[in-house]
Amino acid sequence: MSDLTEAHGSQGPPAGSENFGPRFSRAIARFDEENSHDPNRVVVHGAAYPQELLYAIRLTDWVVRLHPNASESLRLATRCQHICRWTIPRSSYEMTRAGYLRWRTDLKQFHARKSEEILREVGYDEKTITCVRELNLKKNLGRDPECQVLEDALCLVTLQYQLTDLVAKTEPAKMVEILQKTWKKMSPTAHASALALSYTETERELLSKALQGHRS
Repeated sequence: MSDLTEAHGSQGPPAGSENFGPRFSRAIARFDEENSHDPNRVVVHGAAYPQELLYAIRLTDWVVRLHPNASESLRLATRCQHICRWTIPRSSYEMTRAGYLRWRTDLKQFHARKSEEILREVGYDEKTITCVRELNLKKNLGRDPECQVLEDALCLVTLQYQLTDLVAKTEPAKMVEILQKTWKKMSPTAHASALALSYTETERELLSKALQGHRS
């Protein structure tokens, strides 16, 4: 795990995670174990890492940066947000807008079920399991501040780590539209974090076009 930690830039375990006890540690270890089986790899500094495991660590890092006092439920939901995502590939659905939406809906339900199984396995109570499920399904987005933190972190991971690939395969006009939709999902705090990230000249130009006339 130390190599993974170095790869995504965090400086060790998230601050405060030790306060949640051994059950929390077991849950995180099980989530990471499942995601370590991802056959897809991301190369960072010349080393290959399981894609969803690296994603979970990067997402955790952003949640803790945005909300150092994040609750146990939020931290759990963050770590299992995309658990075993590769088992339901996009290619198994029609390559249409409707197919995409069905894929996303089914993925969310799958992630929620998989995480519930693991949380029960390590001994979590139903109240915590329900809270994690609601965070994963974003049921209270707009009402629950921690759900917004998770949404912010998801957007920031995209901007920091996935934007270059997206720009390379997306028409500029469509990319501007995607950036506008992403920006609307984010809080003012996340906007400030996003603007502080490093971008290529092309990425910054696209972001500038997307934000013309925007007010946080």
